[in-house]
Formats: sequence, C-alpha cells, structure tokens
Amino acid sequence: MTTSEVDVEDALRSAWALLLDQSDSIADTITLSLFERDHDLWERIGPEFRADVRTSTREHIRRGLRILSGQGQERGEGTGNAVELWRETGRRRARQDVPLELVLNAYMLGARILWEALVGRVTVDPAIHVDDQVLLLAARSVWTTLDVQNTVVIEAYRRETSRMQRQDLQREQGLLDGLVEGRGADPAFADEVYAALGIGADDAVACVALIHDRPDVGDELATADDRLDRLGIVARWHVRSGVHYGLLSGQLPDEDTLVGVFTPPGAGRMGVALSADGIAGFATAFQLACRAAETVPRGARRVVAVSERLPEVLIAGNPLVAPRLVAEALGPVLAQPPAQAEVLLETLDALLRHDGSPTHAASELYCHRNTVIYRLKQIEQLTGRSLGNPRDKLLLGLALMARAR
Repeated sequence: MTTSEVDVEDALRSAWALLLDQSDSIADTITLSLFERDHDLWERIGPEFRADVRTSTREHIRRGLRILSGQGQERGEGTGNAVELWRETGRRRARQDVPLELVLNAYMLGARILWEALVGRVTVDPAIHVDDQVLLLAARSVWTTLDVQNTVVIEAYRRETSRMQRQDLQREQGLLDGLVEGRGADPAFADEVYAALGIGADDAVACVALIHDRPDVGDELATADDRLDRLGIVARWHVRSGVHYGLLSGQLPDEDTLVGVFTPPGAGRMGVALSADGIAGFATAFQLACRAAETVPRGARRVVAVSERLPEVLIAGNPLVAPRLVAEALGPVLAQPPAQAEVLLETLDALLRHDGSPTHAASELYCHRNTVIYRLKQIEQLTGRSLGNPRDKLLLGLALMARAR
C-alpha cells in the first residue's frame, strides 16, 4: 500500500470516528424509522420484540463504527466479530418468525441512515473537513459491507429456518407415532397433539393408509393434499413400517366422500377409516385403514373405505384363519382340475352376488340358466354346503373373499 493509500485509509477511519459519539442516536433513528415504516407489523409483533430490535440495532451500529474507524482492533474486534453478530441476528430473527424481507430492509435502511449521518456531520460542522474522495470511499464501504451483511444474514436465516422445520417435522412425526401407538387416550399427550398439529378438540379425525409398490408417491399425495385443502381438511403424513399414512382433521365428510377425494388413486392400495373417538381412537383407525388397504389385490391401485370392506377387513385381521377358511369351505372345489375349478368358483361368485339367483347369474356369465343350476349342484355336492343355508352362504362368501386376497 502506497503512502497516499495509507493516508486515504487513515482519513476514512477518521471520518467514521466522527460518528462514534452519536452511535446510539443513529441507531435509535434507524429503529424509529423501521417502526414508522411498518407500523402495523411492528405493533403486532409486540413491545418485547421492539425492545430487542432497539438493543440489537445499537449493538450493530456501535460495533460497525468501531470497526470502520479502526478502534475495534484496539478492543480485539474485527470483521469476524461483526460477521458473527450478523449471523446470530439472522438466526434470532428466524426463530422470532420475522420475515426475511423485513430483516434485509432493516439493514438497507440502516446503511442509508448511517451514510446520511456521516454526510450530515461533515456538512453542519465547518470545522470538519473531509475530502470528497474520502466520502465516496465511505459510501462504497457502507454498501460493500451491506452486501456482505445480507449474504451472511440470508444464509444464517435460511439455515435456522431449515433447522426449525426439521425439528418441527421430527416433533410432528413423533406425535403421529405416539398416536399410532395408542397414546391419544392420554389427555396430556392429546393436548400436546392439539397444540402442535393445530387440531381442534372438536375436530373429526380420520386415517388414510397407503400401501405402495414404488417409492415415488410424493406427487400423488401432493395432489390429494390440494383437494383436501379445498375442502378445509388438514393432512399430516408419516411413514411407519413401509406404510404411508395420513392423519386427517377438520370438518370431515363421511368415508365414501373421503374415498372420492383420493380417487383416482395413483400410488397404490389405500384404505380410509374415520376415528369414532377423535384423537383417542386414531390408533384403531390406523389399524382399520391398513387392513382395508390390505384387502385390495396386490398390484391394484384402488381406494376403499373400511365401512364398505368390513368382511374383508375381518379376514385380513386374522391371517391364520383365512387359509383354514379357504381350505374348509372350498378345498374340494380347488382340488378339481384347474380349468373346472375356476369355472365353478366364477359361478359361485356370480350366484352370491345375485343372492343365489341362477337366472341373474346366468345373464352375467353369458350362459344358460340350466348350466348355472348344474354347476351349483356340483358345488354343493363337492363342498357339502347349500346356498339355501344362510350360514353356509356366509361361509362360502367369506372363503371367496379370503381366496381373493
């Protein structure tokens, strides 16, 4: 650095030193200007926060002027100390939920008022002479510092926001896990859920369970979220043991209407279950929604309500019973040659759907009524059961459901 450059640097430091005794008043001017410009916002934020802004602004201006004047080095304060102050301010404002735009506007306003204070001091005091070149350099240093400030504050603000979002998500997922584990019946835990998830004590609650065969289900769930939003329904999503599930809350419609919200399904097999006991019954709703989803054939993409799949849900909930049920009710039919067995089972299914009517079953199967009657006799002979017997009819119907799983 040449002698002239050293002289300019010394003159620049001396110019900034002129404001050291005015640092608090400059800071208060900045603070008042902020409050006047966004009066309604600052009023909503509250007096404690406004006091924090005043204290923080004073610290920024004091430290900034000490560094600019060169006096900060004498106190062990360098640019690194200022950067840490900016970084901490960015983190604190993020925690206080102050809009980032407002924070950056405050720094810009502060830089302008600080520069105007220097010009004003030089202008009003004839005993003070500061070369125009020095004033231009002072302006440049203010705006250069502002660029660095903004970069540091933005990074710190966004990092803190991301950290808080991760923390909130972890807490939300922990609460959802607790609900699935049955902790919703604990009043203290339920109160925590109400507060953290924004659920009203009188809100209806439902569970949607998704069993999928591919990992990229985000787009489908996002589309469903859009439809739920339009209905005023809040959805909180989580994954447990490979099952995507959502807690729905608000003024919920019936299960059939909720099924329509998720139709057409794009992600996999889905089950919907309303909770009869709100948060306290969410664990039961989760189990029922999972069971309902399990009743949808593998590879299919369909949404079903528990209320429409109760027999299938009953079977899905008893995995040891289903094979025994199929063997006891349909074993002799399944023992026939595959082609014949398939024809008999198709006929039995049609008969059950038409309340045992050979005429209606024949119409569906595109065959003669007598053919259906003949097949029915074969089925009854093989199984030893009659469709005229309500208990046998129920057993055969459940067996077909169990075999379809």
